Amino acid sequence: MASRLAAAFNFGLKTIPVDRRRHRNRETWLLAILGGFIAAVELGLKEHDRLALARKMMERRPIGKRISSKLPELIALVISRPLVSAGMIAKELAVTPRAALRIVEELGLREMTERGRFRAWGIL
Repeated sequence: MASRLAAAFNFGLKTIPVDRRRHRNRETWLLAILGGFIAAVELGLKEHDRLALARKMMERRPIGKRISSKLPELIALVISRPLVSAGMIAKELAVTPRAALRIVEELGLREMTERGRFRAWGIL
């Protein structure tokens, strides 16, 4: 958890100019750090909104499907991880790799690797 927070904070600090982050005046330096923290929070909220909208759009797909459909489980898996592969989907959902590919096609995920083998999908 701490490493995620540090990564988000560093990402927010990158939006602040270097001369303000390394300024000799303590007040300017502290204001730059607080600005970086605020930028990190804003970026995190934007990412949260983007994922919430993607989840809402994907949850419309399983309507009218069988109760035993694996689509809701795949949606939860895709939201929880930045990238998913056919092997990971097959292992988590207890299906064959070919069935995992079919479920991914049905959900309409975006392929991130642009490869024929060892493909991975995610939400963009």
